[in-house]
Amino acid sequence: MTQRTFLAEARDAVSPRATLLVIGVIALQLLFIASYVGALHSPAPKDVPFGVVAPAGAAQQAVTRLERLPGTPLDPRVVADEATARQQILDRDIDGALLIDPARTTDTLLVASGGGTVLANTLEKYLTVLEASQQRALRTVDVAPASSEDFDGLSSFYLVVGWCVGGYLCASILAISSGARPANLSRAAIRLLAMALVSIVGGLGGAVIVGPILGALPGSVMGLWGLGALVTFAVGAATLALQGLFGIVGIGLAILIVVVLGNPSAGGAFPLPMLPPFWKAIGPALPPGAGTWVARSIAYFEGNAVTGALLVLSAWAVGGVAVTLLAAGLRGRRRTEREPVTSVA
Repeated sequence: MTQRTFLAEARDAVSPRATLLVIGVIALQLLFIASYVGALHSPAPKDVPFGVVAPAGAAQQAVTRLERLPGTPLDPRVVADEATARQQILDRDIDGALLIDPARTTDTLLVASGGGTVLANTLEKYLTVLEASQQRALRTVDVAPASSEDFDGLSSFYLVVGWCVGGYLCASILAISSGARPANLSRAAIRLLAMALVSIVGGLGGAVIVGPILGALPGSVMGLWGLGALVTFAVGAATLALQGLFGIVGIGLAILIVVVLGNPSAGGAFPLPMLPPFWKAIGPALPPGAGTWVARSIAYFEGNAVTGALLVLSAWAVGGVAVTLLAAGLRGRRRTEREPVTSVA
């Protein structure tokens, strides 16, 4: 009996297909590191939408001064009055505003820590230095404060990440248990129905945990429930679609989109205006970013400015359903065409 060589044993232990999958995992690993470190290693504000309220001449001078700050951290514009500035912050059109009173030596900075504590603190730091250079003092007013139980405003982000994880893990389990590509249209529909049920349960569970149980987020439990169901289903349906097109590799592609690209660009740890251009651009178009935006709006901004993000999530959900059913339908048709036709005598 001849002893098998190590190379032969290795070939049996690790098939060519497994080798390709391992290479894919290494690629995902390196992309994960590059994406997270690239997005978060050196946050800095860039073109933050910012309002200025002051008498006519002073307002334009202040805007010009803010535009000339090194690195252009702010994108300033004149706002009519304090009430308008507050409403624009609540509508999420601007992230802060400076109220200048020439009759006094103290000006007022309006911020919204509910949209991201780090950004609110950064605005305060910049404006404190700028005001001091003009021999003026600054007081800060938080128009939409983050909950005392919501450290750094991160609860919305982690909630959405949890929903996303539930979406792609559920879709992945369905693939692993009975094949990545559903055999026919009926089975694809059943998987989508299972995904919808999981989304409803998971959405409610997440909303109840962060709201009534932990008190981490204020806002409507029903609103968060609906958001959670949509986020989970959007990610799950997209994962099912990728699996229908690419088989087991589709799971890796879903992780690439949601985890590698989506999480660091979601505006969680650092709000969008503090991210590098690439991540700032893609964040709102991916489920984690769209979900985080809506969750914060529900919790702190009276549910304002959610239409665009909800349309993004709906597009992922509808697109995932359509591609999943189409891929399964075409596969079933090809299988039928290959089956031999038996004639009856």
